Amino acid sequence: MIRAIVIDDEQESRNTVINILNNFCKSVQVIAQAENVKEGKEKIEREKPDVVFLDIQMPDGTGFDLLEKLPEISFQIIFVTAYDQYALKAIKFSALDYILKPVNPQHLMDAVEKLKKPETDFGLISKQISTLLRNKNGFERITLPTFEGLRFIILKDIIRCEADSNYTNFYLNSGENILVTKTLKEYDESLSGEDFIRVHQSHLVNSKYIERYIKGDGGTIIMTDGSEVEVSRRRKEEFLSRMKDN
Repeated sequence: MIRAIVIDDEQESRNTVINILNNFCKSVQVIAQAENVKEGKEKIEREKPDVVFLDIQMPDGTGFDLLEKLPEISFQIIFVTAYDQYALKAIKFSALDYILKPVNPQHLMDAVEKLKKPETDFGLISKQISTLLRNKNGFERITLPTFEGLRFIILKDIIRCEADSNYTNFYLNSGENILVTKTLKEYDESLSGEDFIRVHQSHLVNSKYIERYIKGDGGTIIMTDGSEVEVSRRRKEEFLSRMKDN
């Protein structure tokens, strides 16, 4: 049985999550609920849950603040939050799980299904939380899921990203290439405001590593590592505009 705590400042939101869990997730037992950071911290430390369903915005702080107050993380986390662009970006950068309000029962069921693993690496979860908290005041790091596990990468070390079917190749300034088990589209949504520019259906580049641009139909970018990246015709104008602003 998976022992859960639901932390949310709205009673109705807590009830929604609890009712879905009771009706559709028989492997989960809700052992406690809390309405703020202070109460949530106390119940986590007392009850020692397997998973916490955690809201972001609460009267006395955020879900991030709560995690920062805990001496250790010995549970899994599923954020349950209203749309908050910055918070969601931070969560995505840490590769932690989340569902949006209003809660879709199937999305919650899918999130619970991911919890059913033979064993949980809490050291890895702690690193994900560390990435999340370090990005609170500005995005510095990103967690990349690979076939071997998670990699924790400094953003400024990424030269470019290239689509590879349903995966993405990340090229680093160290010369390393990391194959990541998510699509380029997902990283385009996350990275585009962080010096990265989508220049082609298959390419996302870090503008800090662009050495020169060669004119053409769309044109070609030469990166500092010597790689050549094609610029598509339909993205050429946006690319040149972004480069002028840098």
